[in-house]
Amino acid sequence: MDLKSLIDEPSKLPTIPKVGQQLIASFSSEDVSVTDIAHQLAADPALSAKLLKLANSAYFHVSRTIGTVDAALQMLGLVMVRNLVLGSSVAGAFRNTTGIDLPQFWRYNLYTACTARWLANRTAVNSDRVFALALLHAIGQLQMHAIMPQAMAPLDQQMGVLAPGRAQFEQQTLGFNYGDVSAELAQAWNFPLPMTEALRHIARPLAAPEFLEASALVHLGAWRARAEVLGWTDAEQLASYPAEVGERLYLQPNWTPVLAAHAHPDQRQPVMPPMAELTEGLEALFE
Repeated sequence: MDLKSLIDEPSKLPTIPKVGQQLIASFSSEDVSVTDIAHQLAADPALSAKLLKLANSAYFHVSRTIGTVDAALQMLGLVMVRNLVLGSSVAGAFRNTTGIDLPQFWRYNLYTACTARWLANRTAVNSDRVFALALLHAIGQLQMHAIMPQAMAPLDQQMGVLAPGRAQFEQQTLGFNYGDVSAELAQAWNFPLPMTEALRHIARPLAAPEFLEASALVHLGAWRARAEVLGWTDAEQLASYPAEVGERLYLQPNWTPVLAAHAHPDQRQPVMPPMAELTEGLEALFE
């Protein structure tokens, strides 16, 4: 099966709620009606309830209870509300995907997004856009398992879905990788071209025709997420750290406890919080 055949029919595309489609359209629109979006969200009780649960989570450290969709938009802003709704919508669209450990996959996805956002806040890159890219970066993996499970089964037996070499393995075996599929899905859903291109190059940011900082940040976030989800030892983390990607972003190799422990004493600055603290409250995104 080739790349295009994974999304060449409407029946192959995961179903996104109407409000999710409207929010996707807002990526490319300068004239977004927040009122219309609030009304759309309020008309979906399940989605609005999840949004309020997330908005009141420890992740956002709000000073008062957020009780309405309008209040969530006011406190968190359209961009973050959009990210939360899209993440939940995409997770719902792939809820019945077989052949993949979904709880582990979504935990990895969440860790990637929160790490990438934390890193982006220390650069000049838009952290909310990076968060959105990270939430979407591996959905191609789910699409491949949904549409061609028989082709994916032998690949999964040879290499885990979250293995760091998985994209290269898929490229050699299939002629494309999950990042390509994620980008094609985003294009089919009418995401802006810069986002689709960023998705395409997350797995190999240094091989992109033009270096994209957002792709590189998500790549580093994925490394940190794998280390946590797969239980890598300190030695495995040090051996696998994508140092060249970090250098292109002008990041010192000292931003995790393991990296900091092996950094020069002059480079031991405050590191990223533990993953449980960094993501606290956002687990509900994928429930």
